[in-house]
Amino acid sequence: MLLELRDVSVYYGTAMAVTDISLKQEEGSIVSVIGANGAGKSTILKSINGLVSIHSGTIEFDGKRIDGSGTDAIVKAGIACVPESRKLFPYMTVQSNLRLGAYLRKDKQGIQEDLERVFTLFPRLKERLKQKAGSLSGGEQQMLAIGRALMSKPRLLMMDEPSLGLAPIVIDTLADTILEINRGGVSVLLVEQNAGLVSRVAQDCYVIEVGRIVLEGDIKDMMSNDSVRRAFLG
Repeated sequence: MLLELRDVSVYYGTAMAVTDISLKQEEGSIVSVIGANGAGKSTILKSINGLVSIHSGTIEFDGKRIDGSGTDAIVKAGIACVPESRKLFPYMTVQSNLRLGAYLRKDKQGIQEDLERVFTLFPRLKERLKQKAGSLSGGEQQMLAIGRALMSKPRLLMMDEPSLGLAPIVIDTLADTILEINRGGVSVLLVEQNAGLVSRVAQDCYVIEVGRIVLEGDIKDMMSNDSVRRAFLG
C-alpha cells in the first residue's frame, strides 16, 4: 500500500475539520476525494503533507509513518502537492518557479532530465521560460504548478481542485495530463468537484461530508448516488 490514513482526525482550535478519516491508495492508482466546499477535502491533503497536525490516527506512506514529520521530510519521501489556486511566485520567472520545485534535490543531471520531461509534458512552459509566472494565463499557471510539483520527483502527486477557474477545453487537456503523469509511474490523489474530470481519470473515489467519509468505491458505480450528487453540486 502506497498511502494509508487510519482514523485521522484534525481540529482547528476547538473546531473539528475531519473525523476518523480512513483512506487507502495503491501505488500506480488515481484516487479522488470529492465533497462540497468546506467538507474537509483540503484538510486531508494538508494533513498528509504536514501542513496541519493530526489530533489522532496515523498516516503511512510506503509502510512508514509520516504524521508528525516536517514538510521537507515528506517531500523527500516522495509526496508533492499542487495546491488550490496554484500558489505560484508571480514575480518570479517560469524557470525560477520550476527550479524551486527541486530545491531539496542535489542530483543536477536528474534535475535537468526532469525539467526536460516537464517541457515534453508542457511545451508551452519552455516557450514562456523567462516570463513572469503572474503574467501567464490560468491554464498556463496550472501547467506551471503541476510542473513545479513534478520537479521534486514524486511518487505521489496530490492535486487540490486543479480545474478551479479553468475553461472546459482546458479541463479536457488537464485530464489528459493527469492520465499521462500516471502512465509515467506517478500515483495521483485528486481533490476535485468537477464530475467530468473525476469520472474520466479516477478509479476509486471517497465522498466526504462534514468532515467524514460517507461513501467509497468505483467512481463510475457511484455517479447515481445521492451523496455523490451532493458532493458535486454542493
